[in-house]
Amino acid sequence: MSCGRRYTTYERIEENPLRVVKKDGRREVFDRKKILSGLLKACEKRPVSTDTLENTVNEIERDIYNKFDREVDSSFIGSLVMQKLRILDMVAYVRFASVYREFKDISEFIDELKPFMSTIKKKKEDENGNVRGASVKH
Repeated sequence: MSCGRRYTTYERIEENPLRVVKKDGRREVFDRKKILSGLLKACEKRPVSTDTLENTVNEIERDIYNKFDREVDSSFIGSLVMQKLRILDMVAYVRFASVYREFKDISEFIDELKPFMSTIKKKKEDENGNVRGASVKH
């Protein structure tokens, strides 16, 4: 250039944002706010703090970025969310599952709950002091 000034260019890594492949094949940029929004809806009026949900989104996001570079199926994200909710709060889990899996009737709810019924029963027995296999002395 003839102005007598010195110009410098800097190179930087061009990051391609992670894209989510939707069920219908559309692709959109990954947005962690969508995950948080889904968790907030599922956990509405449940004893789960916003901090806990933020941490959960961080874990989900980390898992996604550790496993995928360019694209991730929305079904993978949904499965991760369900895994986390299953641990956090069963009611929130069922709420999310009912929307995510598009339950059509009550029998689908019941089918989703069946695996948890024995766990819940065991937990209640343990809370009531009933220990399996223990004999009671009279």
